[in-house]
This record gives sequence, structure tokens and C-alpha cells, in this order.
Amino acid sequence: MWTSIALKILRYRAVFVWLIVAATFFMIQQSKKVEMSHSMARLLPENSTTQLDFNYFLDRFGINDNLMAIGIQDSNFFKIKNFNLWREISDKIKNLEGVENVISINDVINLQKDDVSKIFNSDLVFKNLHSQSDLDSAVLLYNSLPFYENLFHNKKTHASLLLVAIESDVLESNTRIKLMNDIQKISSLYSKENNVEIYYSGLPFIRTTNAQLIRKETQIFILLAILVTAIILFMFFKSLKPVVISILVVGLGVVWSFGLFGIFNYQIGILSALIPPLLIVIGVPNCIFLINKYHNEFKAHGNKAKALTRTIAKIGNITILTNATTALGFATFILTSSNDLKEFGIMASLNIFGVFILSLLLIPIIFSYLSPPKLKHTKHLDRKWILSSINNLIYLVTHRRTLVYVWTIIFLFIGILGLTKIKTTGNITDDISKSSKVYKDIKFFENQFSSVLPFEIIIDTHRKNGVTKLSTLKRINQLQDTLLTYDEFSRSLSLIDVVKFSKQSFYNGNQNFYSLPNSQEKNWLSTYSNELQNTPKLFDNYVDSDMQVARISVQIIDLGTNEIHTLMEKLKLQIDKIFDSEKYDVKLTGTSVVFLSGTNYLVKNLFISLFLAIVLISIFMAWIFNSFRMVVVSLIPNLIPLLLTASIMGYFGIAIKPSTILVFSIAFGISVDDTIHFLAKYRQELKTTNNIRASVLASIKETGVSMIYTSIVLFFGFFIFIASQFGGTIALGLLVSITLLIAMLANLLVLPSLLLTLEKSINMQES
Repeated sequence: MWTSIALKILRYRAVFVWLIVAATFFMIQQSKKVEMSHSMARLLPENSTTQLDFNYFLDRFGINDNLMAIGIQDSNFFKIKNFNLWREISDKIKNLEGVENVISINDVINLQKDDVSKIFNSDLVFKNLHSQSDLDSAVLLYNSLPFYENLFHNKKTHASLLLVAIESDVLESNTRIKLMNDIQKISSLYSKENNVEIYYSGLPFIRTTNAQLIRKETQIFILLAILVTAIILFMFFKSLKPVVISILVVGLGVVWSFGLFGIFNYQIGILSALIPPLLIVIGVPNCIFLINKYHNEFKAHGNKAKALTRTIAKIGNITILTNATTALGFATFILTSSNDLKEFGIMASLNIFGVFILSLLLIPIIFSYLSPPKLKHTKHLDRKWILSSINNLIYLVTHRRTLVYVWTIIFLFIGILGLTKIKTTGNITDDISKSSKVYKDIKFFENQFSSVLPFEIIIDTHRKNGVTKLSTLKRINQLQDTLLTYDEFSRSLSLIDVVKFSKQSFYNGNQNFYSLPNSQEKNWLSTYSNELQNTPKLFDNYVDSDMQVARISVQIIDLGTNEIHTLMEKLKLQIDKIFDSEKYDVKLTGTSVVFLSGTNYLVKNLFISLFLAIVLISIFMAWIFNSFRMVVVSLIPNLIPLLLTASIMGYFGIAIKPSTILVFSIAFGISVDDTIHFLAKYRQELKTTNNIRASVLASIKETGVSMIYTSIVLFFGFFIFIASQFGGTIALGLLVSITLLIAMLANLLVLPSLLLTLEKSINMQES
């Protein structure tokens, strides 16, 4: 069958070239639709309890992760000139298109009761500031209002912030980048005027910054991958032809990958951004195997047409199997309920096949138009260092197998010990460089206001107007007092704070009355509060329209998933003591909780996907080789690198998290390719010689060269990821590089050793 395919490819080569040109032009047009993802990774399935709770919250209270924070630390903030400049900046930002609202110290109000009309009137605290004395008086009033304590200004450290609410449709479009730049340009006026550093945070800012960085890094990694592979290929082949052809193949593969993103209308996020450079790294080995086989065949008989035909016929069969197993490893993500993982699995598996098709078509076709290779073009097959390496491998396999097994057992023992030390965790700043401005800014807000991530507590009373009952208010107040005992939380806000503020105002602003009302005071206040109007959003959205569901809004510092989980479990125990579970339904939600559950879900599903990949590839191998023993023999050298990599993570404190868990799936899918190449060659030789020992040695000699070449390309191809500014991407690159080197040694030492050790039993099975 493959001989027939080879003949058709070479016969209709011009047709295939034009089809590739047309397909590439179409993909270029589709790629123009591709956008970078702004949203947080959609890791949770829609029907998960955590996601349903979050949707429940959004339905009643709206979006809670659209706030961008701008902060300064200035001991002269309450100087009239500086304060007015801050107000000017706030007003300018408020007028920007795409800004929903700006909330800052300039917007704080005071409530004053009107005994005649039985209403509370609201009035700006900071108004009519014509002099420093006016401002000083306003500051005194502001400091007398506990409601605002540590919300916009930290009195101890002189830190101030303002919050910018971004329109949701803007957040989902590319216009957010211009808006963020405009906001930073306007806010920098304070820095220029007062030589004070400006700090930025909030999920819109973090996500937009990360999206821009991902776009930049994707371009850099594509260029680096092409450059590194080109240099290595030239060092191998000492000829520009194989280099240019290989780069052309993987380059078109990258173009096709962006086209597929456009066709499927997928955005590029931190996971999917890895696909284009991955394709270069994964695609080049296809090229190396095909070119090496072509050179080997031509060297053997000197007939170009015959060499190209046999290259397609022999390697085509093997490469489709290797690419199928690699694609299968990624395709298991499609079976998860996570949208992001599904998209990653679909894109990775489809593009791997795309690169395979391009390499299988273009390499033979292009070489068919070129002159036959000369002696200098095939010299790379006989280089001393590669021949010496192959001979050393053969010596170890044939004469030092016991030593191979002893060292394998030692490494496995070390690996198992390291495996026990591995940790599973993740936090939102995990992958942000500790030296970056973004990370330093996040820490500023953590230190000054204990705020980074939204954390919401929802109290459902199960009855209309249930929130207004004094017993419910007391319980909410008790829970807020409990939150104050946690350093991880910022100051919380709820209806309780509005009620306390109202009571203080009822008693003419006396701070001593900033407390919960008794039943009589509550009745008085309800008359006034029902007429509370023209107040800022700060007072809104703490209860639903039916007064049945209350909300406590708080910010939490960026903790690891394990720490957040422990914190939530501890908090739930205290909540259960405050709220009767038969009368109240209390939910913990918010972006931080969704992130925690999403991370845990991702780690769990990636392990399931890895296990599934191993099972499916095992079934695939059993079908290919029609032997259970061969499946076991083939899996051992591929599981060893995974165990050793996991141990490295344990010893060096590299946690299993969304960005590093991919190491195992990527490494397993790629390392199996070497096993298939080796065993396929072994089967071919066995049919000819009917001698296991001779077949094993012949397989090492022929496939060993390509495996060493491809492993070097893969090592440096993944090593380029250390240039990333994301810690997870750096760890991914280092770990995959190491894993694939270990996999090469395992496939060239452990695999042939096992075949020779099991020679008799295999012979019996084969016969």
C-alpha cells in the first residue's frame, strides 16, 4: 500500500505542490481572525458545583473581576496640589471610552439625616477644596467614618488606590490593550509630577499584560525554535538543502496551525500558545527521519527515484504511527470537560497530523526536483562521533546488560524517593517572573490592602426579606468579625457596613455608634434607608432584589491552591457554627475559588489523560506488534523517564500545577515515537534475518543515528522555553528537555537490553 502511495505522491507531485500552496493561502486568511485570550483559563466544566455557584453569584450580583487597581504610596498625598491631581487623573480615566466607572477616595460620601423628610442625604466628603485648610477639614471628616477604613487609603503607610471598572465587552476585545495603555498614560502624570512610583493590579490588568506577553513570547519562541533547529540541522547535515527544506515544512505547519485556530474560532491562551513552537520541535524529527532514510537508501544503491519511493514506503508507515501516538497523547485532553483542555487537545492533535502530511509530501517532492545527493551530503551518516556513540551503545547492550539493569534500578529507586516529595499546588502569580513589574505591583497591593483576588461569600436565607431580620444581620456581622482574624483577607464589605454607616449618621456622625442597631433602632433606620438615593456603587449590590440573598465581598491575597483549600475548610467550620444549615445556605465563591477548583480539576484530569494515553497507546502498540510482551517491553523505557522527571520535580521543589503537568503528556507522546521507530525497524530486520540479536543490533545502528539527532533537536528545541518570563513555561522547557534525553537513553539502552534478555521467550512467541 505504501509503495503505491509513494508512486502517486511522486507522479502527481506538481498537483500536490499547488494544493499545499492553495491550502497555505487559505490558512493565512483564516489566521487573521485569531485573537489572544483575555479570560482566565476555562478549566472547570459548566456543570461543576463550583462553576454553578459562581454563575449563581454572577446572576444576582454581576461581574466581580472587572476592576483594575491603580496605587501610589505618597506621604504628601493629602497636600492640596497632589490630591487635586489625583482627582484630575480619576476624572480623566472616568471619561475614557470603555470605562464603566471609577471609584476612589474622591467619590466617598457622608450620610446626613433629614429628620423632617425622614431620609438620609448623601454628600461628597471631598468637595469645594479651595485651600489646604478645606482639604484638612475633609480629611478629618473622612477619618471619622469607619466605613471607609483601609478601602482607598492606608493611614499607616500612606498608600492610596483607585479602582477602574472596565466594561465587560471591552475586556473581551482587543480594544482593552489601548484602554490599558491610556489608563497607564493618564495615571503616570502623578508619577511625573511627584516622583512617586505607580502600581497596577487587578485581574483585567494582569490578564491583558499576560495576553500581550504571550503574544510576544509566541513570536519569539517560533523564531528561536526555527533558529536553533536550523543551526543543529546544519551541524548534522553540513548542507543548506536539508535545513531549508525542514524549516519550510515546519514553517508551513506553524502557518497552518494559526489558520486552524481561525477556522475553529479559538483564542490563543497560555496553553495553546505552546502549540506553534511545539510543532517546530515535533515536526523536525519527522524531517530528520525522512532525510536520513533517503540518504541511507541512496547511499546503498545510487538510484534517486528508488530511494525516494522506498523512503516514503518504509518511513511513511512508521512516521504515521509515531505521529498517531503523539497526536493520541494530546487527543486524550479532548475527553475532559474543560474547554481549554479540549481546545488544546484538538489543536495539538490536528496540527501534529498537519505537519506529518506536509513532511511526507514536501520532503520527497522537493528532493525529487533536486539533483541527487553527493558523497558529502551522506557523510553525516558515517561521522566518527556518531559511530563511536552507536558502538558504545552496542557494547553496553551486548556485554554490559547487567550494568544497564543495575543503574536502571538505582535510578528508579532514586526516582521513587523523589516522587514522594512532589507537591501539587498553584497560584495565579505562579508563572509570573518574580523580577517583573507585574509581580512587584501585585505584592504592593497585597502588603498595603491585602487585596488581589475577589473572594465572595453568599448567604441565602431561603425567604423573601430574610436578610433584613436582625438575627441574620448579627450572624453576617459575626462572620465579618471572623474574617478580620485572617491576615489573608482584606477588609470585607456587606450590607452590615451600610447599616452601621446609616446608624452612625442617624446619631449625627458619632463614631461610637458605628455598630449594629438594636430592634428599635433598626425600625427607625428602615424608614430613612428606604429613601437612600444617589449613592455610589460602593453601596450597591450587597443584597439581591428580593432581600433574600446577602453578599460579603472581600479580597484575598494570592495563595497557593493548597493554602486556599486549607483556609476555606477552616472558614467553613466557623461558618457552620454561625449559620444554621437548615435555615441558611452559605456558599464560598469568587475568582479565587474558581481558580482553586480549576487548578485541582486540571491536575486531576491531566493525570487521567496521561493514564488514558498510556492505555490507548498500549492498545495501539498491541495492535501494531500483535504481542502483549512487546507492549510491556515498549512501555518500560517510556515510563522510566516520566518517573525520573517526577522525582526531579520532587527534589527541586517544582510543584505539579497547570503549567508543569503538561510535561508528562508531551514527553510520553514524543518519547514513544523513538520506541516505535526502533521496534518497527526491529520487526523489519527480524522478518529478514529471523535472528533477534542481529535484528536488535541492526536497529541500533540505523535508528540510533536518527534518534540521537532528533533527541538533540528536541532537547535544544524545548530548552528555548527557558527564555520565557513565565515560570511554568521555563520549568516545562527544562523538564521536557531532560525527560526526552532520558527517554533516548532508555530507548537505546534499556529497550534493546530487554529484547536481548527476553530473546528466548520472544522467539517462542514469534514462532
